[in-house]
Amino acid sequence: MENNYIHEIICKILMLQHQDFDSDLSSCDKPFLGPSIPNSVYNTRPIQLYNSYTATPWSFSYTSDGTTSSSDIFRIESCDTGTVTVRLLSYDVASNTYTNLNQFVTIRFDTIGAIRCLPDTFITL
Repeated sequence: MENNYIHEIICKILMLQHQDFDSDLSSCDKPFLGPSIPNSVYNTRPIQLYNSYTATPWSFSYTSDGTTSSSDIFRIESCDTGTVTVRLLSYDVASNTYTNLNQFVTIRFDTIGAIRCLPDTFITL
């Protein structure tokens, strides 16, 4: 059975990545991107999605510059009734930045048990 709460949160994050809002909420339900007020320099709320069967983050392989690795950090790209399509991001700890990998995965909502939101950021699309 699809987790309606996770579906609602994911679709709201997708909406936030396209619009500005004003509120004092925090984390996944913060209705704007950025640290404290709407700010046009943020365009992404990176997330991790947890597998409802294994309770571990979904992780997918990617190849970049001839090297194969995996990522469990995503940017929401589209949301429909039964699935979410995400863009894979890589995270560089040294520079505290995300890189757009231009690779996409579609995940069924009924396989998502939890969502973790990471600090808002800007990525080049």
